[in-house]
Parts: sequence; C-alpha cells; structure tokens
Amino acid sequence: MLDSAKISLNNILEKILPADGSLMFKKAIWLTLQEVPLNRAFFFDNLAKYIQENALYEEDSNKTWTYQLIVGTDGSHIFKGGIGFSLVVDPTGRIWRAATLEDFETTYTVTTNSCEIATMTPIYVNMKEYVASFYLSDFS
Repeated sequence: MLDSAKISLNNILEKILPADGSLMFKKAIWLTLQEVPLNRAFFFDNLAKYIQENALYEEDSNKTWTYQLIVGTDGSHIFKGGIGFSLVVDPTGRIWRAATLEDFETTYTVTTNSCEIATMTPIYVNMKEYVASFYLSDFS
C-alpha cells in the first residue's frame, strides 16, 4: 500500500472511533460508498478488520463483531458476518446486503471432522443494494 493510502486510511479510521460494532459497521458502509467503486472491497476489508479489533459493547463485554472474507465465484468479495447476514462488494464495486443462507448458491466441503464453505455464488436479485443517499441524514 502506498504511504499516501495509509495516511488516508488512518484519517478515515479516526471517523469510526471505537464504539458499538453496529454503529461502526454503519459508518464503514457509508464511508465505503464514498470510495471509488473498484477500491471498495479493499477499503471495506480494512475498515472491517479495524471494527473486528476495536468494537465495544457496553451492555455485553463478551459480545464481538466478526466476519469472514470469502471471494465469490464471480470475483465478488463476501464479508460473511456472524449473525446470518453478509455484505457483498460485487466485481463492479456495488455493495449489497445479503442473507447468508438465502442469497447465495453455496457448496460445502464435508469431511469426517468438519463442514466448510467451498464456494459461494451471489444471487443479486435477492439482495438489497446499499446506496449513499440512505445514510445522508446520519453522516452528512
């Protein structure tokens, strides 16, 4: 990563200071929507790592914010959350909210000891697209 990109990302991270993970996630989506579409997957991944390491939950210190990054069969970046929903950045940079079970064709690798996701193919017609105008009243 270029030094200027590191500086820019550090400036962005200051805008999502540690707080409730849900609020940080919402801010991260809004900030990612401001990015150039082809940079969005990389940009959001960095924000998601920051949230995973810094999210605070005053009401429950055992609660965490987690995700797993999976590359979809179409080249999308799927940020699979821990509660049944995923954020998808498609190959053109559009951002989608998906139900992890219903909005993908998923194959699994099953062994005697585990069952792991092998592939995920997004079904975009089932998903809701995130758009910046939705967040204008919250963050502008």
